[in-house]
Amino acid sequence: MTVTVRTKAPRSDLADTVLERLVTQYPQRADPERAVRMRAYMKDVAPFLGLASPVRRELSRAVLAGTPRPDERDCTAIALRCWELPEREYAYFAVDYLRRHVKRCSSGFLPVARHLVTTRSWWDTVDLLAAHVVGALVEADPGLRSAMDEWIEDEDLWVARTALLHQLRYKTATDTERLFAYCVRRSGDSDFFIRKAIGWCLREYAKTDPDAVRGFVDRNRDVLAPLSVREALKNL
Repeated sequence: MTVTVRTKAPRSDLADTVLERLVTQYPQRADPERAVRMRAYMKDVAPFLGLASPVRRELSRAVLAGTPRPDERDCTAIALRCWELPEREYAYFAVDYLRRHVKRCSSGFLPVARHLVTTRSWWDTVDLLAAHVVGALVEADPGLRSAMDEWIEDEDLWVARTALLHQLRYKTATDTERLFAYCVRRSGDSDFFIRKAIGWCLREYAKTDPDAVRGFVDRNRDVLAPLSVREALKNL
């Protein structure tokens, strides 16, 4: 299913302030040698400034010092504008910001989340968006489960991976029937990231209900990839 999303950032005074500070402060601590290593590790998905995580968190605190709480419009503007910047650390800032403020966003934010998932996609941003942003939106509005039913069918592997992982933090609130159905639906996929995601979401749910996961794997060994099975049963 192809979805057209308006990706132009809305007007936001808060976004103006945050982005002005961000593009001023982040480059001041850039480390070109580290940037080369980080870019190589992330398979050249984007250039990097070379900010180690502790440095980036320190700078982010300075960027956000004294700023007010955002509304959904601010979150949208900050995320989309960060995504337009070339260096990957700006996307990391946006993901961290959304994780912190996702409860201030409505179900209407889901198309924006999809845009982030499908733009310059790699596991470093997609997995956090899946578990902490998309998952939180669906948990707050169960009506979005139908969107996840569409995403699991999507030809874009990152959209499907997001559907698989969106319940990663649900624990006892997990919709087990839907989780298992998604795993079976994508079990024939040859892509590493899909097979890994199937195993990961099962392994995580096994922390809550190990017998259910063990039983599911036993019943579906003929369709699940060996990688998915190994990941699912790793801690059992």
